[in-house]
Amino acid sequence: MAACHQDSVGPDGQVAVADAGRVPDRVGNGRRDAHDADLADALWRPRENSSAIGRHLGHQAHVAHFVIRNLTAAEPSPDPELDGLMDSENPEQFRGTLPTIRRLTDFRTTVAERVHARIGDIAAGRVGAATQLTIVAAHLLTTLVNHEYQHDQWISEVRARDLGHALPPDPDSGHVRRIDGYLGVDNL
Repeated sequence: MAACHQDSVGPDGQVAVADAGRVPDRVGNGRRDAHDADLADALWRPRENSSAIGRHLGHQAHVAHFVIRNLTAAEPSPDPELDGLMDSENPEQFRGTLPTIRRLTDFRTTVAERVHARIGDIAAGRVGAATQLTIVAAHLLTTLVNHEYQHDQWISEVRARDLGHALPPDPDSGHVRRIDGYLGVDNL
């Protein structure tokens, strides 16, 4: 999957709301997505009380939808049964069984579509308080991209260290850099 495209980040490092359609591979899909993880990888955990890779993949999408849903629109969850499983508030031992790769992929795809539809509506001014929501959406997209990078780092490291997969290259962008060991859109 591609990372945050260089032309989606403005000269000031901001993720451009109007260019949200150009960042589909970041929000809701991740650098190492569910298509890249086979079942054994998705269910694997480094320790008993550690989250499985598949849970991190679902959590990324859960957070993206939760943030967009609660801060820009009143929209129901695309899969309410997954909410408790993907919420970090719940301790690992109480989260339940991971869904199938297909269900996880469908969840991530639906979330990505909903995030982009909502951001597209904001960018096109098809919402109330469009100017204010444009500011909110730019910060939300930056936050969501950086959250994805945080989980992608963990997934990539454990896949490389424990499962023998090669680390993916860092994105080629002047606006994405390593901050405390994590990739991030640096617009501060």
